[in-house]
Amino acid sequence: MNKFIYKKSAGITALSASMTDFMYKKHSHKEYAIGVTLRGIQQYNMDGTLQLSYPNGVMLFNPEQAHDGMAHDKTGLDYIMLYIEPQLLLEVIEKKDIVRFSTPIVYDYGLEQKILSLSHAILSDKDEALCSELLLSLTDSLIHTNLSTDDKKGNALIRKAKDMLHSNLEKVLKLEEISKELHLSKFQFIRLFNAHTGVSPYQYFLNCKIERAKQLIEKNGDIYSAVAECGFVDLTHLNKHFKSVYGTTAFEYMSHIY
Repeated sequence: MNKFIYKKSAGITALSASMTDFMYKKHSHKEYAIGVTLRGIQQYNMDGTLQLSYPNGVMLFNPEQAHDGMAHDKTGLDYIMLYIEPQLLLEVIEKKDIVRFSTPIVYDYGLEQKILSLSHAILSDKDEALCSELLLSLTDSLIHTNLSTDDKKGNALIRKAKDMLHSNLEKVLKLEEISKELHLSKFQFIRLFNAHTGVSPYQYFLNCKIERAKQLIEKNGDIYSAVAECGFVDLTHLNKHFKSVYGTTAFEYMSHIY
């Protein structure tokens, strides 16, 4: 049985997940994702390497770090995850520039307990003030254990390509227009983008559409406007792709948030 429960508080989204045969498609999030494996073994490919998170493993994903995900074996998997907006994390740790986790999985009991405390508070609808205090405690642990390092400047061409993709989410992806603007052939652009981000331009574009739809659902509580504004054919089309990234349909996600 697969079960995915989302809740949001203090600008943080918490996920409680239980899965057996479900497989996440390769995707990325615009947020930092920090989680704990509770039961089973979490298996995913990231940055060209296979990662295995055993029980009590703390998983650390940087924004836009492409990965897939599944249970390692038939016993299944339980885990929790926190999704934290980059600007919120930077505000809490009083940094101006993006920081990045240098290690994808660590085993740190103190850090694990703080992640579990914050996720439990959000999932059980505790006061937002308490959630904010727990977030501060969590980020203090992240800094103390030196889990984050300064990010290197991204490739200027890729940043420009991403801006173009984000500004046209309601349209059909046209690789020729983007590659022409970057003075590259279509295939040079695909190869460069994939090398830099870990996903193809099409998959990144689709992930951005899904992420934007999630934001609109959270803001307006209107699934059908999200379908229209993000260029999906219909609700079935959105649900299919939404579930491949979040484990639940757009309607189910909305019912968790509201």
